[in-house]
Amino acid sequence: MSFGSLPYDIAHLLGGAVLLMSFVLLYQRRLEAVIGAFAVQGALLAAAAFWQGFAQGAPHLYVTALLAFGAKALLIPLALRIALRRLGLHRTVETALGVGPSLLAAIALVGLSVLVVLPATAGQAQALTRENLALALSVVLLGMLMMIARRNAISQLIGLLSLENGLILAAIGVQGMPLVVELSTAALVLMLALVAGIFVFLLRDRLATLDTGDLARQRGEGEAP
Repeated sequence: MSFGSLPYDIAHLLGGAVLLMSFVLLYQRRLEAVIGAFAVQGALLAAAAFWQGFAQGAPHLYVTALLAFGAKALLIPLALRIALRRLGLHRTVETALGVGPSLLAAIALVGLSVLVVLPATAGQAQALTRENLALALSVVLLGMLMMIARRNAISQLIGLLSLENGLILAAIGVQGMPLVVELSTAALVLMLALVAGIFVFLLRDRLATLDTGDLARQRGEGEAP
């Protein structure tokens, strides 16, 4: 392998590792394990941003890497673990889809991402950018899938944050993307996450549970006529 291919290969390795952790998030059944997997994904995202900063000669990506590591790998997982202890939640995550169907759906979404992104960007971007966008779209779609496939509000919140990781992965993979665009994208989704976090605590206070399936029962849906 020549040195010229090294940036390409390492960028692929890190982007693929971020996507792999999306599969791990879907596979895990316990909340502690889900939070741990999200922290690892955040650390890998920070490493991907750092490497893209080196490969592109873009120092502002080092700032993105530092923020991603501090927020996604340290602060947010710590806050979620504190919330778990205060709420007394250490149980298995309830799923709307089983683990097997969720993983099969995830594989199909990755295939869809490749089929959509690569032909649409043919001749318009470098190979690394095109493939990085395909990986990023896959992470976004798997974050959406996690929000749909999990019934626990905290795991749905992690799905939203994982979706944001995909948006950041897309931003750092496009050469010349201004820092303000990356930060504004991150800030927007973090604000949504803040609103979702407030909803989690309200749900816990009102219903004494974080199973969003109970909302349907509270509305009278799913009851026998």
